[in-house]
Formats: sequence, structure tokens, C-alpha cells
Amino acid sequence: MIGDIIAFLVATFLVGPLQSTLVGQLADGRAPAAVVQQVEACASAALPALVERASSEPWWAMRTAFGAWIGTTSPAAVLTGAAPSCGPAMAAARPFIAGS
Repeated sequence: MIGDIIAFLVATFLVGPLQSTLVGQLADGRAPAAVVQQVEACASAALPALVERASSEPWWAMRTAFGAWIGTTSPAAVLTGAAPSCGPAMAAARPFIAGS
């Protein structure tokens, strides 16, 4: 029960905003649909690792969510840190993200 609540909170306040920020940046950078799909799949794949980390480090989760909300936390860094397999997707997305 608690795990479900934490998963919901992480998906809503961390993964959702990170994913929408990345997809918005990719849209602004006119990234190909395949790159956008890879990034979305990566964000979904990172959810279990982010839930686990948020469960064990609630302050990290709050800092990261707040940093993502105000723009000081890099969505790509959070996703790559949570799911190292996201590295190739983030590398493909990097040329289409302003400021990367």
C-alpha cells in the first residue's frame, strides 16, 4: 500500500514533469519521432529505480522534484542516473535539447 502511494507520487511529481520537460524540449528542437519515443520509453523504464530511490531517500526525491520544477535539475541527468540504460536515448536526444 505504501509502495503504491510512493510510486504514484514519484510518477506524478518527478517522472511526469521530467518527461514532459524533455518531450517539450525535443519538440522545440524538432527531434525525430523515434528519438522522442526512446526518451519516453526511457522515462517509463526509469520509474521503478526512481521509486526505489525515493523510498530510501525521501529528501533526494523532494530536492530532485523541486529542482526539476524550477529548472535547476537536468531531466536527462536524473533519468540517466536512475536507469543507466537510458544513456543511448539521452545521447540521441542531446543535440535537440537547448542548453545541453
